Amino acid sequence: MQLHAKRPALALARLVLASGRSVDLAELRFSSTYGDLLDGYPCKPLNDLRIRSLLHAAERSRPGTPVHLVPPRREYPDQYAGGLGPVEVLPAVACLGTFHSAALDPARDPVACRSRLTVVWFQSTPRLPSDCDAEPALRDLDWPVLARDAPAPP
Repeated sequence: MQLHAKRPALALARLVLASGRSVDLAELRFSSTYGDLLDGYPCKPLNDLRIRSLLHAAERSRPGTPVHLVPPRREYPDQYAGGLGPVEVLPAVACLGTFHSAALDPARDPVACRSRLTVVWFQSTPRLPSDCDAEPALRDLDWPVLARDAPAPP
């Protein structure tokens, strides 16, 4: 298990998971959760559609890399419920990030192979996740179950 190896020069950030495994954030995209909401209000059907759209974008961005959704916190403010049901609000920033780490299989060449996982999560502000303020669910990723080994990028 790799604990605190030197971060590759091109990583945006490094997280140490609850398991002790270090993972490097290689790519991160922020988008406004409701930036394109022109009509209507935030509700479960709209939020579920937004989440599905983000998951599809994640699958298209890194074909062959597994995708995981960190279930978002959903809030229900005391507001008028319209025809689509109660108001349901997700955190303001949708995040799509690709993480890399040491190979899952210790027999694989650590230079030629890395494990990878693309993660979709939501947070309240557009900030780079780091050990001190990453969403707790990011630090709790079950890397051996969710990630997959793949050749290291050139």
